[in-house]
Amino acid sequence: MPKLTLSVDEKVVRGAKRYAAARGTSVSRLVERYLDLLSKPPKTDDQTPVLRMLRGAARGVPVDAHRRHLSRKYR
Repeated sequence: MPKLTLSVDEKVVRGAKRYAAARGTSVSRLVERYLDLLSKPPKTDDQTPVLRMLRGAARGVPVDAHRRHLSRKYR
């Protein structure tokens, strides 16, 4: 595996080592995962778990009901 030399602030390195240790991994692995994510094209259908859970939650609720709720909420 090729090596990569980086210049990083000492404080950032200490924080990264603590973060990696707390997650049972290495700073090298964290950087590798990050660079891998950066090198891939973004997914347009990628949704967070919360968004997936909420999607369709208001289905069947009239739009004017939501507008009335907002107007009462922000009086």
